Amino acid sequence: MGKFEFGVSLRHSSDGADWVRKCRRAEELGYDHLTVPDHLGKNRLSPFPALTAAAAVTERVKVGTLVSNVPFYNLALFARDVATTNNLTDGRLELGLGSGHMKHEFDDAGLPWRKAADRITYLAEGLAELRTRLEDEGGMPTLLIAGNSDGVLKLAAEQADIAGFSGLRQERGRPPGTFVLDNADKLAERVGYFRSLAGDRDIQYNMLIQRVVDTEDRRAAAAEWHAETEERSAESIEELLEAPQLLFGTLDEMAEQLVARRERYGFSYFTVFEPLMETFAPVVAQLRGR
Repeated sequence: MGKFEFGVSLRHSSDGADWVRKCRRAEELGYDHLTVPDHLGKNRLSPFPALTAAAAVTERVKVGTLVSNVPFYNLALFARDVATTNNLTDGRLELGLGSGHMKHEFDDAGLPWRKAADRITYLAEGLAELRTRLEDEGGMPTLLIAGNSDGVLKLAAEQADIAGFSGLRQERGRPPGTFVLDNADKLAERVGYFRSLAGDRDIQYNMLIQRVVDTEDRRAAAAEWHAETEERSAESIEELLEAPQLLFGTLDEMAEQLVARRERYGFSYFTVFEPLMETFAPVVAQLRGR
């Protein structure tokens, strides 16, 4: 069971000075990983230039994509970006890959929207081509593969250094990109499936935390989430209190929850979104390196 590591997913930046400030602040707070998602939209960052800049103004943190949307890309050009970024960050790149899930982004980019099985096939083929193209460019950087489906988890079990779990699944009958939480038991099933395929491979387990609330009243915080999500996120407040993707409680309670989740699921690397960076920092300070 690995020692705790922590990451923050930075999504926006108003200008260069703002980006430098955010990256340095993340490192100052003790985060081990600084990641950028791969989305289209106003003020969204292009991952590889942002990561190269982040590495240039920090000293210790690993920088990575969480995650690159592989079906967006021509694989030859993508391999060039990966190799260049890994080189310019002195090997600190952590390459996160996924099969994509936001149809409206493909529409915006003028790219075909394929069914999930075809996107996963493209991811699998892309991995093979990346490895070939990167052989003479320093090799594949640290590889994170994130997803929830059998197909993506199978790829991660076979090839990833880090398996990424968000604990979200597409809600049936809703537009692509509409998610509900896996409860504790469903996530345990996904992790168990992954372990059955990974065997004795030494793989780090990452969990993407969806909310962090520093509170003396865990139930009230969970009830607020339940109301905000129109009660679609879980069948009950009790389910939310046990959900590995959510942290409600005092500093000590949240630290205890992460220890318990490492013991049950194997998660030792936790990532939060940018708005939660400061709130989560005391937990990072308490558990980092343990």
